[in-house]
Amino acid sequence: MDYIIIVAGGKGLRMGGDLPKQFLPLDGRPVLMRTMERFREYSDSLQIILVLPHEQQAYWRQLCEKHHFSIGHTVVDGGATRFNSSQNGVAAVPDDADGVVGIHDGVRPFVSVETIARCFEAARQYGAALPVLPVTDTLRRVTDDGGYNVQRNDYRTVQTPQAFQAQLLKRAFGQPYSDAFTDDASVVEAMGGKVTMVDGNRENIKLTTPFDLIVAEAMIKDS
Repeated sequence: MDYIIIVAGGKGLRMGGDLPKQFLPLDGRPVLMRTMERFREYSDSLQIILVLPHEQQAYWRQLCEKHHFSIGHTVVDGGATRFNSSQNGVAAVPDDADGVVGIHDGVRPFVSVETIARCFEAARQYGAALPVLPVTDTLRRVTDDGGYNVQRNDYRTVQTPQAFQAQLLKRAFGQPYSDAFTDDASVVEAMGGKVTMVDGNRENIKLTTPFDLIVAEAMIKDS
């Protein structure tokens, strides 16, 4: 059995206002619901684990009732850091799980079903996978004496879902926290795991700022 852990711990500070960004309406429905719907499109049997700050869970239940949201899911408490939140989600996966577990940002509602499938299939075959895109901007490394350009062909931008064989992920999140953990894949890499890169999709943006929400609304209207 496969699982997806959807991490939604944002406070919404960079969006402005008091409503956490995962609850902001996107063409009438909360962002988080759209994200979960995309994974249900990928698979009817995928087990969904939602990681949400404890103080936001009552509001989430109200939203589910208001929007008649019926996709089944398990809610677990978020942690103090992204690592802790992911760790709580991983702990909710059964200890004897033998499938693939994905971890996805709750505020990436435009991940394509094809990207999800590539991540899960590559993880099933190789152990771990993440979606990436080529860098299109010029990159410059900052140094004490100014900086210099670097070859953008040597770099990729990283998206989610990041997918892993369940037992590999369980072992990885048994490690103590390290500042080297920049995402879930880096936790696996810290214990020697190899992560395969697959193609992401350009629309799979993370909604972080008010401008991102404008872009998201435009994508909804254009779809």
